[in-house]
Amino acid sequence: MIRNTAVFESEEFRQMLTLAQTMEEPPQQDGSLRQAWFISRAHELVSEKEKQLGRKLTACVVTFGCQMNERDSEKLRGILRLAGYEESESEDADFVLYNTCTVRENANVRVYGRLGALSVYRRKNPEMVIGLCGCMMQEKDVVEKIRRDYRYVRLVFGTHNLHRFAELLVASLMSDSPVIDVVDKDDSIVENLPAERTYPFKSGVNIMFGCNNFCSYCIVPYVRGREKSREPKEILREIEQLVADGVVEVMLLGQNVNSYGKGLSEPVTFAQLLQEVEKIEGLERIRFMTSHPKDLSDDLIEVMAHSRKICRHLHLPVQSGSSRLLKIMNRHYTKESYLALVDRLKAAMPDLSLSTDIIVGFPGETEEDFLETMDIVRQVEYDSAFTFIYSKRTGTPAASMPDQISEEVIKDRFDRLLKEVQRIGRQRSSRFEGQILPVLVEDRNRQEAGLMTGRTPHNLVVHFPGDEDLAGKIVDVRLNEARGFYYMGERV
Repeated sequence: MIRNTAVFESEEFRQMLTLAQTMEEPPQQDGSLRQAWFISRAHELVSEKEKQLGRKLTACVVTFGCQMNERDSEKLRGILRLAGYEESESEDADFVLYNTCTVRENANVRVYGRLGALSVYRRKNPEMVIGLCGCMMQEKDVVEKIRRDYRYVRLVFGTHNLHRFAELLVASLMSDSPVIDVVDKDDSIVENLPAERTYPFKSGVNIMFGCNNFCSYCIVPYVRGREKSREPKEILREIEQLVADGVVEVMLLGQNVNSYGKGLSEPVTFAQLLQEVEKIEGLERIRFMTSHPKDLSDDLIEVMAHSRKICRHLHLPVQSGSSRLLKIMNRHYTKESYLALVDRLKAAMPDLSLSTDIIVGFPGETEEDFLETMDIVRQVEYDSAFTFIYSKRTGTPAASMPDQISEEVIKDRFDRLLKEVQRIGRQRSSRFEGQILPVLVEDRNRQEAGLMTGRTPHNLVVHFPGDEDLAGKIVDVRLNEARGFYYMGERV
């Protein structure tokens, strides 16, 4: 992967770091200056340890879950780099941090498995610091299990105090006992924290945090908290700084971006925010996710349709095609209203690429309900779909619902759905064959030397001959041959 090895810091944060180095005590008020002070202190502690060991200290951040977690991990890596750690892609490191997900049960199981596997490295390096953060840590039974069964974990914190990572890092480096700091709520939004971007030319940008929807199967509102939106001026300033640092594409992130701005002192709609983002000179592409169908306005459709920068791809989770189940899921739309929304979207943007999320095996799902899902898949003709088997999450209403579906029935339905989704997706993807489209070049091809890989505005993957110096550039590519869900092409 073509990585950006430098940490991105705003000018404001650089000034705060300089000021923090002159202060003997940290500021009492939470914020970026306080975190800058702790980054400076962490750098001192890391330097002292390196002198003792006679080598550089390394750190590895492993991310589980969604784009929100990916963006959080960029900030975690940025703080670790400023603290003096060298990044390691191997978990054989001095500091290992798992940024966890808990949307599905198997995500928890994977983390426990990875913790156990660290024993090999811990034997070689007894002073290894292991940390856990993210959504999984907001579950009380998980934290208790960590205390009981994984006593060698030195740092645990959740989603609400990720902005205090530098402070918690210092506490863990100075303590012989585990530092566990999980809070149920924190409305703070700390701006200007550093980040080490995965790619130098594109970046995620959080526009809001949390969720107010409380879908009956979903644990996110319980672990991420209620919605809170960032101020538009802070979002625009961050994007301007990213563009000045070489970014050409941003992904605006939120659990439900369509409800952005409702809690602000001066409410701003998501459509209005997009219009302001589009004005930023040097920014070439805008993506966003995730959109909740119940909040997708006609104003947003109009903005998308007339935009020169918003990509022609929309992720619009449907979850089920059964209106009966959608009501039990607390989704606040019906099959009919969802299809009407899709019709409006396609009328405004005929070339729009649609992707979705679908759950199979929700409690009480009948064969008739499942066939309604198959029907909506055929009517919408999604370009791609993420299909999931229902995962019972303790604490959600669906977990205690009767009529849990048997594994045998779920597997049969899942296989049938996946087959249909893939059939339609292959047909939809091939519609661009022979066309010339702008492609953002992202990386070298990992399977075949001499090829580069990029994405069209419709989120289609394209492989074509080229050199690594094309990475980060938008070039015209003829899509010669559709091969399932990707294209082989040539630059023109």
